[in-house]
Amino acid sequence: MTRTAQAFWLATPGEGEIREVALPQPGRGEVLVRTLHSGVSRGTETLVFRGGVPESQHAAMRAPFQDGEFPAPVKYGYLSVGVVEHGPEHLLGRTVFCLYPHQTHYVVPAEAVTVVPASVPPSRAVLAGTVETALNALWDAAPLVGDRIAVVGAGMVGASVAAILSRFPAAKVQLVDADPARAEVARALGVGFALPADATGDCDLVVHASATAAGLTRSLELLAPEGTVIELSWYGDREVGVPLGEFFHSRRLTIRSSQVGGIAPARRGRRSYADRLAVALDLLADPVFDTLLTGESDFADLPSVMPRLAGGELPAMCHLITYPTGE
Repeated sequence: MTRTAQAFWLATPGEGEIREVALPQPGRGEVLVRTLHSGVSRGTETLVFRGGVPESQHAAMRAPFQDGEFPAPVKYGYLSVGVVEHGPEHLLGRTVFCLYPHQTHYVVPAEAVTVVPASVPPSRAVLAGTVETALNALWDAAPLVGDRIAVVGAGMVGASVAAILSRFPAAKVQLVDADPARAEVARALGVGFALPADATGDCDLVVHASATAAGLTRSLELLAPEGTVIELSWYGDREVGVPLGEFFHSRRLTIRSSQVGGIAPARRGRRSYADRLAVALDLLADPVFDTLLTGESDFADLPSVMPRLAGGELPAMCHLITYPTGE
């Protein structure tokens, strides 16, 4: 049995490295997982990579199996899919999703992994954490049949929201982004597309996921009177200006935060975290979500790939990391 594993660590802000880490012997009720793929959540992970987590949010931003502390050195990540090589009989050989950082093998409690349905390829399953975020946001938003909805920001999270909303009965859904190339993403998801200046207003609901002040401002502008913006962006240590004068009060607008760290109040008490993740994995049976996988690299290349993702040289939505086989 493998006694060590390789893991990606942020050594200092802006610089990552592969380190050898000790791999504990799995105990009773634990599983040993050999990683097949992990995903780089470009928004959150590149913020962590540049050292942009505010000190006040160090505890709130901890990943479930994070090692080290912000800003660095830290082992961070939460989109991992692998095969159980040791553990309870009902999990042996199963493909599972886990909120684990980028690492070739790992040992976790059996309850920390979720079996990936046979209808979901392992590469697509890395999106489970992001689709879970989108699902929680829509539990918060509670859209109605026939709503006019804009999703501002066609990144990984925004596109996941749009993909789910594309199935919503009679909803008129528009994906809004400053990058004209994201029109292809909208087309693949089956929703409309607009540049910010051309977006259709009078929306009942706007989901904002661009992580920019301009995007939040435009989200407010697109609302109908008494409409709501669901704010999904994470700004880290950046201050954000919001136009709370002008039309904000006269139109009785609402800005409401949504964060995956807690179950949306509308489902709290009736749905567990495991229930929410299982729904996200069921949604991923739809091949349309492959649209969100926009790049792929080998695990060994992560130290050179992360700076390119953080700097925008690789304009990925979800960047897939593939691990060596047969270790």
